[in-house]
Amino acid sequence: MDPFIISMVIFTFFPVVMFTIFREREIAPWKTLIPFYNYFLWLKLIEKPIWWYILLLIPFFNVFMVFLMIVETVKAYKKYDVLWQAIALFFPYIYLPYLGASQYDVWIEPSKRPKIKKGFGREWFDAIVFAVVAATIIRMFLFEAYTIPTSSMEKSLLVGDYLFVSKLSYGPKIPNTPLAFPFVHHTMPFSKFTKSYLEWIKLPYYRFPGFGNVERNDAVVFNYPSGDTVVLERQTEDYYRIVRDAEREFKERYGENYFVGMGRNAVWKTYQVTDRPVDKRENYIKRCVALPGDTLLIKEQQVYINNKKGFIPQNMQYNYHIETDGASLSDHTLRKFGISDEDISMYRSYNIIPLTEEKFKGIKAIPMVKNIARTHIPGNVWDPNIFPFNENYPWNVDNFGPLFIPSKGSVTKLNLIILPLYERIITKYEGNTLEVKSGVIYISGNAVTEYTFQQDYYWLMGDNRHNSADSRFWGFVPNDHIVGKAVFVWLSLDKDKGIADGKIRWSKVFRTVRSE
Repeated sequence: MDPFIISMVIFTFFPVVMFTIFREREIAPWKTLIPFYNYFLWLKLIEKPIWWYILLLIPFFNVFMVFLMIVETVKAYKKYDVLWQAIALFFPYIYLPYLGASQYDVWIEPSKRPKIKKGFGREWFDAIVFAVVAATIIRMFLFEAYTIPTSSMEKSLLVGDYLFVSKLSYGPKIPNTPLAFPFVHHTMPFSKFTKSYLEWIKLPYYRFPGFGNVERNDAVVFNYPSGDTVVLERQTEDYYRIVRDAEREFKERYGENYFVGMGRNAVWKTYQVTDRPVDKRENYIKRCVALPGDTLLIKEQQVYINNKKGFIPQNMQYNYHIETDGASLSDHTLRKFGISDEDISMYRSYNIIPLTEEKFKGIKAIPMVKNIARTHIPGNVWDPNIFPFNENYPWNVDNFGPLFIPSKGSVTKLNLIILPLYERIITKYEGNTLEVKSGVIYISGNAVTEYTFQQDYYWLMGDNRHNSADSRFWGFVPNDHIVGKAVFVWLSLDKDKGIADGKIRWSKVFRTVRSE
C-alpha cells in the first residue's frame, strides 16, 4: 500500500489511543474511530480553542499539534515532569491507554488544575524545546535556508547568496535518518568527522505530494548523488574521482603488475572513508536541463533536448581566453565588470576568465584587448573524468551524448556497451546486484537483455558551464535525491569585500530565482 495512504490512516485514527481516557470521561470509546470528530472531542477534553483544530488540518503543522495535545493530556494526570511527557510522546500507544485505565492516576479538568509555577530553568528549557521542534518541522517540511558555496551557478546565483529553498514545490521528503542533532547536516559542530546523526532508525524514501514537479530550467537543490561515499580528509572532492585517479596512477606505475582495485585499496588505507544516507549527503544546487524521458545532447557547447536547442540562462557563463597588446587588464578594470577576485586570479595564471555574453562584449571593446575567444574542447577529445568514464563514450564538457534520461517504467536494452551508462542506477540507486559472466549480464541473479527503471532521473548543470561540477561529471540525479526548489534570495554578501566596504550586495537582495 502507498506509504502516504498508510500515514494518513495512522494520523486519522491516532485518537484511538485515547479510548480508555474517553471511557473514563464518559465518552463512548467508539467515537475515537470517527475521523475528524475524534480530534474535536479530544480538544474539548483538554479545553483547547477551535484554532487548534484548524491547525490540525494543515499538513506538517498537524504533527506538531498532536505532540502538544499529547503533552496537554498527560498534564491532566499531573504529569508535569519532562520525563513523563517524553515517555508519552515516544510511547503514546502504550502510555495514554495506561493512564486512562490506571486506578492511581486521576484526571483533573484543565480549568481546575492548580497553576504550576515553573522555575527559570524550566521555562527556558520548555521555550527552547518548543522552538527547536517548530523550527525542525518548518525546516524539514516547508522551507530551508541555503547558502551558495561555489561559483557553479554564477552569474545567476552568486557565491554568498542566502536563499530559501521550498520543500513544498516538489513535495517534502520523510528523512531517512530522523535521529539527528538539530540544525546541522551531517557533521557535529566543532568536529571534522563526527556524524551528527544516528542510524538506529532508517526510514524508507517517501515524498509527500507537492505543488508541482521539477520543470526544465528550475534551480534545484538536491543531495549530491556521488556523496554516498566520502573521503573525510578530502570532503570537497568526489570519492569516485579520487579512486579513478588512484587507479590510473597505479596502472601507470606498476604496468603488468597492476590489478584492478589497487588504487581503491590504497585510498582506503590512506584515508578515513565513510558512507552517508541520501538525506545526509551534501546539498548541491544546479539548473535542471533535462527531465525524465528526455534525450540530451551537447554539441559544440550548445545543449539540445529531444533534438531541439535547450534553454540558455540569461547570465550563463563560459570561459574565455584573452590576448592583449602586451599589458594585462588591471584588477580595477576587471572589477568594473563584476569579475570576482577568484576569477581575476584565474586570469592572472592562465589568461582565462569566465564571462557572460554581456561582459564578453564589454571586455572585447577594450582597446588593449586584441583577441578574446571562448575556450573549447573538440568533439574527438575524450575526458576520462566525464560520465560514464568509459572509452566507448569519448565525451567531454563541450561535446556530450546523446544520452537518454530514464523515467520510471521506461525500458532500455542492456548489453556490455550500454551497461556503463546505467550501471550505477541499477546498483546504487535501485539496489540490485549486478554481475557479468561470459559476456552475459545478471541482475539480482537473473540473466537480462533489458532493464526497467524504478524511478525518475534528472540531468542538472551549472550556469557557469566551464566551472561547474555537475551531471556531466557524475551522471543522473535520482528523484529521491531532489530536496526542493530555490525560490528567493533574501541576502547577498560579497565575499571579495570587507565589512568596512559594505559586504551586502544591496542590488541582489530580496530577489526571486528565475527559471526562464
